[in-house]
Amino acid sequence: MPPGCTLSPDGLVRDLRHLPSAPRVLPRLKQLLSDGNSAMHEIVGLIRLDAGIAARVLQVANSAYFSKGSRCLTVEEAVHRVGYDQVFELVSFAVASQVLVRPLEVYGLDADELWRMSVAGALAAEVLAERLALERDVAYTVGLLHCVGMVAVDEWALRNARSLRLSRGPFPVEASAEERTKLGFTQAEAGGALLRLWGFPVSIVEPVRWQYLPRGSVGHARMATLLSTAKWLRNLVCHQPAEAPAPAALKLLGLEQEALETLATEVEQRLQEVDSILSTGESAAVDRRAFPARAWNS
Repeated sequence: MPPGCTLSPDGLVRDLRHLPSAPRVLPRLKQLLSDGNSAMHEIVGLIRLDAGIAARVLQVANSAYFSKGSRCLTVEEAVHRVGYDQVFELVSFAVASQVLVRPLEVYGLDADELWRMSVAGALAAEVLAERLALERDVAYTVGLLHCVGMVAVDEWALRNARSLRLSRGPFPVEASAEERTKLGFTQAEAGGALLRLWGFPVSIVEPVRWQYLPRGSVGHARMATLLSTAKWLRNLVCHQPAEAPAPAALKLLGLEQEALETLATEVEQRLQEVDSILSTGESAAVDRRAFPARAWNS
């Protein structure tokens, strides 16, 4: 960053004009799906607002996993086929793939590595939420988008500080110390600012914002702690270095270390299942990025 230049998380994300704005659809979709009075045409209409999302939904509905030999031609047919209980996750993946499938030069990550970190984070958060009886869709979304601040930093650096490089260490610190030294804030703060700009509710913004200091989140410390713990599970299944979660974090969640390691096995199994289901044919990588998590453990 140029000497004398001050940058804030909000200033960084306001400067981004090239990131897809598709994630704006998720908060509204969550509202519609949570409202028992929402009509099918409202949900379908929202999905159809973005051609890329609509195409992904159709693609997944027509995959071998769902189609059973019968092809659907409309978004409405696709939503009926995958079911209300999976449509949020399906659309979340379709949306996130537009933002998270990219190399991050600043962090030295390739596109597949970033995407797998995001998917593993989503699955780990979802598994933890099931165990702890917390809101599954919120945990899943927080886990899926926990790296979005890295995308924002990389996109900003591409236009403003091309020489910027940030080294990622092991969990739980990762690149946060270098980010704070070189930018003045962490990717978590940038991610929270971006999600707030996109209209996400505080229940998702706060855990992402406080993933490095979960107890700093007023009113959302438990979900922020869940995310931090999900990142440890993510690292474990992705074979990345990670220190054991802090005892205080496990106490807040009501988990023992041994139970957490058992959950890691479950997350790894789900990742292996989706790989075995979708890693056939030339379109496997595209399908995997759009596939709903809940179908992985059906």
